[in-house]
Amino acid sequence: MGHIKEPDGVDFVVNSRLLTKEEEIAISEYIRAYKAKQSHKQVAVKHTGIITTKKKAVA
Repeated sequence: MGHIKEPDGVDFVVNSRLLTKEEEIAISEYIRAYKAKQSHKQVAVKHTGIITTKKKAVA
């Protein structure tokens, strides 16, 4: 991620406020649902086509 340079004569000011209890709960529920949905996705794996197997020698 890079640094954002402020243009001359412009100040970036963020005025934040505290969240209400209802907003905190809504955000938490959204994040929980998003994580549950993402955990069920399958990750695509690119196969190289080379399969190697090694067997242990049995003595």
